[in-house]
Amino acid sequence: MNNFSPPGPSDPLRPNRREFGLGAFAALALGSTARADSTDPRPFGDEFPDLDSLSSGEWWKKAPPKGPNAPPLFDVPRDQVVVFALYTVDHGVLKLSAQLYPLRPDELQEARLEIERDGTWIELLKAPVVYPGWSAHFRVEGWDASKNVRYRVRHGERAMFEGMIRRDPIDKNTIVVANMSCNSSRTAGRRPEIVQHLLDQDPDLLFFAGDQTYRETQHTAGWIEFGLQFRDLIRDRPTITIPDDHDVGHPNLWGEDGKRCHRRDGADGGYFFPASYVNMVQRQQTWHLPDPVDPAPVRQGITVYFTRLRLGGVDFAILEDRKFKSGPEGKIPSMGPRPDHINDPKYDPKSIDVEGLQLLGDRQMRFLADWSTDWTGAVVKAVLSQTAFCGAVHMHGQRNGRLLADLDCNGWPQSGRREALRAIRRVRAVHLCGDQHLAVVVKHGIDHESDGPYGFTSPALINTIYGRWWHPEDEKPGPNPVPGSPLPWTGDFTDGLGNKIRMLAYANPGNIHDEKQRADGYGVVRFDKTRRTVTFECWPRFSAAKAGDEGQFPGWPITVGWDDNDGRAPSAWLPELVFDPGVHPVLRVVEDRSGETLYVVRVPGPTFRPPVFGPGKYTVTVGSDRPDAVTLAHLEAGAAEQVGRRTVRW
Repeated sequence: MNNFSPPGPSDPLRPNRREFGLGAFAALALGSTARADSTDPRPFGDEFPDLDSLSSGEWWKKAPPKGPNAPPLFDVPRDQVVVFALYTVDHGVLKLSAQLYPLRPDELQEARLEIERDGTWIELLKAPVVYPGWSAHFRVEGWDASKNVRYRVRHGERAMFEGMIRRDPIDKNTIVVANMSCNSSRTAGRRPEIVQHLLDQDPDLLFFAGDQTYRETQHTAGWIEFGLQFRDLIRDRPTITIPDDHDVGHPNLWGEDGKRCHRRDGADGGYFFPASYVNMVQRQQTWHLPDPVDPAPVRQGITVYFTRLRLGGVDFAILEDRKFKSGPEGKIPSMGPRPDHINDPKYDPKSIDVEGLQLLGDRQMRFLADWSTDWTGAVVKAVLSQTAFCGAVHMHGQRNGRLLADLDCNGWPQSGRREALRAIRRVRAVHLCGDQHLAVVVKHGIDHESDGPYGFTSPALINTIYGRWWHPEDEKPGPNPVPGSPLPWTGDFTDGLGNKIRMLAYANPGNIHDEKQRADGYGVVRFDKTRRTVTFECWPRFSAAKAGDEGQFPGWPITVGWDDNDGRAPSAWLPELVFDPGVHPVLRVVEDRSGETLYVVRVPGPTFRPPVFGPGKYTVTVGSDRPDAVTLAHLEAGAAEQVGRRTVRW
């Protein structure tokens, strides 16, 4: 698969190429075919006349919503119509999306992207403002990522939004990622505490894992609100935003390859609202991501965005863990008040792991397999998605709302979970996500306790929608608790879906009705390329701390080694491999008998003794950025002192 493949011919986001004579630049804008009549009051059809109604039709004649949690007003001074912009850069391709307030029919339906060069502003290209949604999109090839470049998006003569395209921090020892999700719309207004803390902590990448807005049927209003809240962070650093269920109008979502569902709660699988609405949401939130690795739409013509982003030597796989997942209704027995809730204490978790159920789907699993062998520009890998690969929650919604199992997580279906975690473990990656309204760090077990990778679920940015708690019924720690932890219930547990997890930290709300005790907050993840460690930090919204460890939720920070994301205990080794000084190759180990790839890693030093997990013969392949240059076939596993060494050159 080619990460730089343009969108396919059936993709309504397919850009039209324009050349601008700016050296190596090739600039492209979202084509006019994605536009519709900007006066159409029902852009999503007569069945849903109120969908995105605040920003459609003659929006300026409509009475604005009132109340303390109303969305922002749209009829702003016309020199303020560019709300915000967000961007990514990956391997020489800049993609930038700008969000505008709704425009009137007599206003220019076009935006311009300019960059500053030698003190002079140069127009790179123009792009149509796409309706519905009021977004504009720019793509520039041949981008030099070694320099900071100021940009501005302009509309008309006076309106503009300014920021900076940061250089790739490839020379930094530590790459810092902000991990955020669940931005409740029941608390409107700005987010000054979070924004200021993050400006002080200065992350290299922003990751918003979903539920950027809970406006649901008014996504454009909610997206503009989100942009106003976070634009001072977003304007000058790369940003990943991926929509979750509430962003596309669902309380929960099991996408089932894009089919149409008939229940608003989504339990029958698919999307309730029209594909055009889903595509608008995804266009606004994800067009600026690197090109999808496999761009063919799913059913109903719903677009996909799963892809990868390389920044500072970290290779991030960006997944869609809702789009292909099977819905529970009609596929498993009903064992609770809802198709996705189980409260029958006699149920067997294996009974709901039904053959044929999907989690990430075949296409994303193929992507992860290819991604695992391509280490171009990468020394470490990480996986980003909406939700967690376990059900690390006991109380749902309220303190007495104990639930045995919740299918609205990646802990189900269990076979799909194991398959996905093996793919993540294969490259010793951590998993970052949100969605659960409860911050946790866990170490996953796949076949045995703690043999899988680490997962960090960020807290809800604003936790007014749905509180959750980790609270074992016997109020006892599990085996292997975290030494010295201030938290009482760490250690090895089995979740309600039968999945093994080791709980390392959790951030329970105190009083869900008190914003100072709701456990609002965000995560910070530090990839230390020198020490080969990842540090998870968890910051309360109202923390007074600006740096250091003080002020974090109890139990954080947590630092783990990259290699510990493969928790299997080696039982034998292959010959020690010796490389030329300064060479850090990519190495793959395959078990001959099963054909299984055990792992693919970039070797940190001039020597490496590959561990294996049983007797037998193994084939090792080695190369510079892919393991394709040298093959060492049928190596016999043995004790470290018995297997000798090999010198490897190519």
